[in-house]
Formats: sequence, C-alpha cells, structure tokens
Amino acid sequence: MQEKEKQEWIPTNPDYDPNKPMQVGGQAVIEGVMMRAPGFVATAVRRANGQVIVQHQQYKSFTEKYTWLNVPVLRGAIGLIDMMILGIKTLNFSAEIAMLDVEAERGKEKNNVKGNGSEKTTKSQSNLALVGTLIFALTLGIGIFFIVPLYLTTKVFAIEQTAVTFNLTAGAIRITILLLYLAGISLMKDVKQLFRYHGAEHKSVFAFELKALLVPDSVKTYSRFHPRCGTSFLLIVAFVAILSFSLLDALLLKLLGTLTLPVRLLTHVPFIPIVGGIAYEIIKFSAKHSTTWWGRIIIAPGLLLQKITTKEPDTKQIEVALIALRCALGLEDPSKYVLQPVSDSVNAIPLASKV
Repeated sequence: MQEKEKQEWIPTNPDYDPNKPMQVGGQAVIEGVMMRAPGFVATAVRRANGQVIVQHQQYKSFTEKYTWLNVPVLRGAIGLIDMMILGIKTLNFSAEIAMLDVEAERGKEKNNVKGNGSEKTTKSQSNLALVGTLIFALTLGIGIFFIVPLYLTTKVFAIEQTAVTFNLTAGAIRITILLLYLAGISLMKDVKQLFRYHGAEHKSVFAFELKALLVPDSVKTYSRFHPRCGTSFLLIVAFVAILSFSLLDALLLKLLGTLTLPVRLLTHVPFIPIVGGIAYEIIKFSAKHSTTWWGRIIIAPGLLLQKITTKEPDTKQIEVALIALRCALGLEDPSKYVLQPVSDSVNAIPLASKV
C-alpha cells in the first residue's frame, strides 16, 4: 500500500461508525476491486507498472434515495438493476485503465485533454452506451438462463402440462447452463485473475465484518467464501425459480386447463423480478443466520459454487481491495491514488474525483 501522507487523514464518510454494524459489499473488476459502503463507492485498480488508481464517488441506491421502495421483495428486484448499473460503470472504469496500459505498450499513451463542449457530449454518449449495455446484458441473461431452459424442456420432454416436473427439469437445465458457463470462463487466464480479485474482495469484507485490522497480513487469513456473494445469489435464484414457477404454472393450469410455450414465456418472464426479489430476501436472511445449522445448509450450495468463482489472491491483490474498502469507508484519502506520469512529458491525470 502506498505510504500515507504525514498529516492525519480525516474520515470523509459521515455514515461510518466503527462502533455500529455496517454492511459493505463489492465486486471484482479488471485488475481491481470496487467497494461500496453507505453513501460512497470506491474502485481501486492496479496498473501494470504497480500504480494503484482510485475512482471515488458519492453514491446512493434507489432504495436509499426513495425509502418507500425499501420493502421486502421489491427492494431486491430494484437492487438487482441498481447493482447492474453500478457494476457496468465500475467495469468500464477498470477497462479504461487497462487500455492505458495497452496504449503505453504501443507508445501511444496520451494526456486526457478535454475540448470545449466535449465533456457534455462524452458524458451523453457514455450514458447512452450504459443504457445499451444494460439492456443487452439483461436480454442476454434472460434469454440464456430463462428462455432457453423453457424452450428445451418444452421441445425435448413431453411434460409441458405438468407444473412441478416441468419446472424441476427447466431448473436443472438452468443450473447446468450456469455451471458450464462458470466452469468454462474460469479456464481463461484473464478470468482467473478476475476471480483472484473476487477472493480478495470477499476476504476484505469478512475482515471488516469481524472488526479485524484492514491490513494485508491480517486479511489474508480470512475465508474467500462469503454467504452474500453474487454467484451464490444466482444459484438461489435458480432454486427459487423452480418453486415460484411451479406454483405459477399450477395456478395457470387451473385457470387455463393447458399450458403452451408462449403462455409460459408471457407469464414467467415478467415474474423474473419477483423471483429475484425473493432470492434477495433469502440470501440476506441466510447470511444473518449463517452460523446456525439450517443457515449453513442454505448457504452451502453457494459456497461450493464460489470454489469456481473465487481464487486465492496474493498480497498485492488484497492490498488493492483494502485500498478500495478504506477509501469507501472514508478511512483513507482517495486523492492520493491518481494516475502518475510514466515520463516527464506525460502529466498526471486525476481519476479520484467525485463522479
């Protein structure tokens, strides 16, 4: 971790109180980690030359801005969209930093010069690209993990007029697709690195929750498997979908007498946000009771899945995760972590300003 400035850093997150419980979370990005604490988000990325760059911003979710949305099930459905937007933004930031290293290797790294009126245009284009990426990601996810299992179950098996059997089969296909997808991408070199940062994020969150010292030597002793992980959430969604869609289909069979693929698509797809909201409540509840025998049973499949999606991080990766966490909590000055010049002709580009 870079040396601290001699003057004492005054915490900047008014919501942080070490004597009160606080939930933090994060996400692995390209060569870095995003950490979110109430009111603030910080993303720390390590460049190829070892420099750590931080993007620090104030942030409030939809449910924090509009408290009337913070009700069970609804808050989970809204939170999914909220985290997708934040996740895509932070991934884009880490990708921009990665491209600086690519440009540096080609001898084309340039100053970040803003022309007159270009900032507004660039921001507008960025927002448009974000919306497009979000729509594409949602469409692809729904298509692969929901529509494809329904189609295969209908066309391959003659069980479309049953509720439980049909959805058990579709659920098995859905889980199989998820496992094959994760196992496949885990073989890629860049994804393995991403999964190491994922492990560093989990270890750091665990250390914070257990009030340990937020230093690499202490944090590395904690588990990389966390019950509130996003991949665990995906698995819980798959199991909740089996039960929820079985009940929905049973009701539809009573009302309509028969079920077809178009009917299932028209009823199941709009029901996905509710499934996500229920899954959110389950994972939140199980995480609070993860030390009980029944809580351990609920979180066990998700922890097993994390054997694929997390890898043991090294000290430098833990260091990056801790920088992000400490900056999000207001325990460290993010303005220390700006892009440094690689030569006398290249000026530093501040990337730690609020967005």
